[in-house]
Amino acid sequence: MKIINIETERLFIRNLSIKDSNGIFEMDSDPEVQKFLGKKPIQNISEATDYIVNVQKEYKKYGTGRLAVLEKETGYFIGWCGLKFINTEINSKSEYYDIGYRFIKRYWGKGYATESAFACINFGFKELNQEEVYAMAESNHRASRNILRKLGMNEMNEFKYDNTPHTFYKISKQKWINYDN
Repeated sequence: MKIINIETERLFIRNLSIKDSNGIFEMDSDPEVQKFLGKKPIQNISEATDYIVNVQKEYKKYGTGRLAVLEKETGYFIGWCGLKFINTEINSKSEYYDIGYRFIKRYWGKGYATESAFACINFGFKELNQEEVYAMAESNHRASRNILRKLGMNEMNEFKYDNTPHTFYKISKQKWINYDN
């Protein structure tokens, strides 16, 4: 399994480990965190651990996956961010890397999602040699859509996912290089 360590101005980003189970549980058991995900909050710590085990399998298979995000100042787990390989068809597209992020509610509004997603997209282009990175957000989730715009991602189209309107985004490596400089 490839060990991923990314550092930004305020964050450490690394592979998820079982020791992150409590943080995942705190985050994913909050109904407000789950609001735009179409999922029910998790009920116990073993569900959080199962999630981490599944992500660790993605690391082995695809070289990356969702990564733990820790606040540098405190060392606390605050959420996850990272590229996930999507091998099922979503919006007539499959076999692509999707940038995603999720944070414990008390860390919302601090710019951590944008900062960590920027670093993870950069990793995708520079380390995984991807030509494009995609994302999707529920169409009425303004905060997430604003993050994707800040990252320079282009809106592709609106589509239905689980009977809910979503917006599909993309950024190319060439645009990223120009945007990053």
